[in-house]
Amino acid sequence: MTERQIENRIKKLQAIEVQQKELEAQAELLRAELKADLEDKGLDELKTSNFIIRWKEIVSERLDGKALKTALPEIYRQYCRQASNKRFTIA
Repeated sequence: MTERQIENRIKKLQAIEVQQKELEAQAELLRAELKADLEDKGLDELKTSNFIIRWKEIVSERLDGKALKTALPEIYRQYCRQASNKRFTIA
C-alpha cells in the first residue's frame, strides 16, 4: 500500500468509527427507553408478539484477584497466568 492509500483508509476508518459511536448512542437511548418502560410497569420481562425483553438483576460470584493478591500473595502467584495480545492503535 502506498502512503496515500494508508492515509485514505485511516480517514475512512475514522469516519466509520464516528458513525459507529453515533449509532451506539442511539441504540443506548433505545435500550434506556425500553428499560424505563419495564421499570414503570414494574416488570422484569415483557412479551410482545415478536420479542421478549428482559431487564433483570443477575447475581454472580467472581474472584477478587486484587484482594487475593493482597491477602495470599503466594497462592495468587501459584494460580496466576500470563496472557498476551496485540493492540492496534492509530495516533
